[in-house]
Amino acid sequence: MASPMYERIFVALRDDIRGGKYGIGDRVPSEKELADEYGVSRITSKKALEMLSADGWIVRRPGRGSFVADPAAPAAAPSGPADDGRVGPRNGAAGGKLLIGLVITDFSESYGTGLVHGVEEASREHDSYLVIRRTLGDPSREEEAIKGLIELGVDGLIILPAQGEFFNAEILKLVIGKFPFVMVDRYLTGIPAGTVCSDNMAGARLGTWHLFDLGHRHIGLLGPPPEHTTSVEDRIEGFVKAHAERGIPVDRELWLTDIVSTHPTAYSEENRAKDIVKIKRHLQTHPRITALFAIEYNIAVLARAAADQLGLNVPRDLSILCFDCPETNGRIPFTHLKQQQEAMGRAAFASVLRLIGSGAAPERTLLAAQLVPGESTGPAPR
Repeated sequence: MASPMYERIFVALRDDIRGGKYGIGDRVPSEKELADEYGVSRITSKKALEMLSADGWIVRRPGRGSFVADPAAPAAAPSGPADDGRVGPRNGAAGGKLLIGLVITDFSESYGTGLVHGVEEASREHDSYLVIRRTLGDPSREEEAIKGLIELGVDGLIILPAQGEFFNAEILKLVIGKFPFVMVDRYLTGIPAGTVCSDNMAGARLGTWHLFDLGHRHIGLLGPPPEHTTSVEDRIEGFVKAHAERGIPVDRELWLTDIVSTHPTAYSEENRAKDIVKIKRHLQTHPRITALFAIEYNIAVLARAAADQLGLNVPRDLSILCFDCPETNGRIPFTHLKQQQEAMGRAAFASVLRLIGSGAAPERTLLAAQLVPGESTGPAPR
């Protein structure tokens, strides 16, 4: 049986170094150059270079390239294909500290900043470095970010995927190439990849139960178009399950799931104003609504603005509950489900570190969301 292409590239480059084609300190071909030369993916050529680095033949310097190592450097255990007659440099992970890429849609005070903080703190504690690229929810930017970080030479990736029905083809390439990466906040159906996210379904159930306990029975659901975004789908499913468990019929007429202005690619004051008008009309059309469950914080802000414009007092006339909410001058404007963002970031880093170190099977980690009472919920009006 023919050996894998990455092993063949490894052996070819190793023999070139041993034969003197590349001397100490010389730059060897890059991932892209090797991929073009051998007609393979960048993931395959990267693996060959990683093996050469692990066996001490080369030093990988992020952003600069790979260079033939000094044979006088300390030795480490080999990881490449067996070669009983081997002689030459072996200095372990000669490329130095780990470099981890974080691809994230965006981050703000309400969501994302805590996650980034957790990843960065974990990388610092493990003497590693973090490179961040925002995609603003644009799949093409996501593709560019993944490609660019792979080209930079990152050892692993943490990805918060863009919303949408179709996953990025670059993510599929990572799966096929067994590149160490973990997704956060959401997962992609049918993709066997490591995931760290909140238990959105359980969180939504918890929030809905809280509104039921306050006497609310006609609860409106506000959200973006689901578009097969798993975090949104799971929250909706949790909302529905909570109704079933309490024996309360789900009234889908009270749902409004076409709020678009909170998505990074559609954010503008004009779209915000349009969404506020949508919510006002929805409340006017369905006056029996006594509470709103907003899928995310920024939608709750729009709902609050709509209520204010209609002269509705929150929470006396209308209760509002959402996921996530930043404190404002010591106040908690909205009752919300608080996600463990920092813990999520730390868990994602630990997961990708485990994949880098052992090539273990990817796992799915769920973190519980906590109900935090705020100023926006109260007893259902009689």
